[in-house]
Amino acid sequence: MELTDYTTTPPDLNAVFAALADPTRRAILSRLTIGEASVNDLAAPFAISQPAVSKHIKVLERAGLVTRDIDRQRRPARLDATNMEAALNWLADFRAFWSKSFDQLDDFLDDLQTKDSDHG
Repeated sequence: MELTDYTTTPPDLNAVFAALADPTRRAILSRLTIGEASVNDLAAPFAISQPAVSKHIKVLERAGLVTRDIDRQRRPARLDATNMEAALNWLADFRAFWSKSFDQLDDFLDDLQTKDSDHG
């Protein structure tokens, strides 16, 4: 893994991960993958109030994961995956580390198995 300057990470990366940390917000994002939805639509499957869902949407908006438009009386929410891509790119930097670690573990376990079969 190439070491990069930690100050060059997107400034909203913390907000993205904080937003994704909540299961209700992840469910809202999953729902928005099929299209825009009103707060009432998004609140329907949850046992929480509409104002609580609105607060979750505001967190998602601040993280740049959701945009809202004014459509007469409605303010439908729409998925905006741009900042999610930044989070995915940041996580992808660790893929090489994880892959190398798992390869080392596989080698270690193979060695253990070989030693066990030689002594058994």
